[in-house]
Amino acid sequence: MAVVDIQFSPANTDWPTLRTATREADARGYGCAWVLDHLAGLPLDGSTMIEACTLLGALAATTERIGLGTMVANVWNRAPGTLVSAAASAAIIADRPTYLGVGAGTSPTSSWAAEQHAVGHVLEAEVSDRHARVVEVLDLADREWRDDRDEAFATFPLPRHRPTTIVGANSVALCRLAARHADGINLQWSHPRRDQLVAETEAALGGRPFVRTAYTTFAPELLDPDHPTRRSMAAAGYDRVVLAVFDDLRSWLSDERAPGV
Repeated sequence: MAVVDIQFSPANTDWPTLRTATREADARGYGCAWVLDHLAGLPLDGSTMIEACTLLGALAATTERIGLGTMVANVWNRAPGTLVSAAASAAIIADRPTYLGVGAGTSPTSSWAAEQHAVGHVLEAEVSDRHARVVEVLDLADREWRDDRDEAFATFPLPRHRPTTIVGANSVALCRLAARHADGINLQWSHPRRDQLVAETEAALGGRPFVRTAYTTFAPELLDPDHPTRRSMAAAGYDRVVLAVFDDLRSWLSDERAPGV
C-alpha cells in the first residue's frame, strides 16, 4: 500500500497552528508534509499566505521524522537558481528525505495569475515556454546536487540527502517531461484523463525507478488502506497518497486517527 502524506493550507491557518498540525502529522506517522506555493491567499479563498520555501525551512527546523516537500513550487515565483538553492537549504536543515515538487504555472490570462501580476512577475503565454522553465529548474538541480558537480557550484548548498524531484502534471506533455527529467510525478486523482496520463508516463519511463504520487482532498476514510479508493490507487501503482486539508485545521487536529488505522 502507498505511503500516506498530508498537505495543509496557510491561506486560512496561522503559523502556530500549521506548526502544531505538522508536528502532529509527524507523531501520527504520516510520510511527508507538503507545502503549497502561492504568493497570496486569494487563489485559495484565504486571507493570508506564508511563502513556501520559508515555511519549508521552518518546518524542517521544528519537526523530527516526517518528510517535507513542495507540492508544487511554481517555477515562475522565483528564479531557477533561487528555487534550487532554497530546496537544498531546506534539505540541509531537515537532514532527512525531502522533495522538490515543481509545476509549470499558469497562463498570464488565467485568473490564477493575479498574484504574479500583482508583484510584477512575467509569465510566458506559450505552454512550451512554461514547460521549458520546468526543465531548466530540474536540470539545474541535477547539475547542482551532483557529488561530482562543476567547480562553479563548489560552495552552493549541497544536502546530505538529495531532494527527490517531482513534477505536478496535468497533461501528456508534462507526463513525458517528468519521465525524462524528474524522479517522480504527481497526478490529481480526480483528473478526467488520469488513466491516460498514467499510461503516457509509464510508456516514457522505460522501466527506470520513479515515484508516483496521487493527490486528493482529505477525507478520514482515505486513511484506511482497505477503502476502495485506496485500493484503486494501490492497483494503479501509486507510491504515495497526498491528502490535502484545505479547511480549518482544528477539526483535523481533533480527530486523532492515523494513516492505516
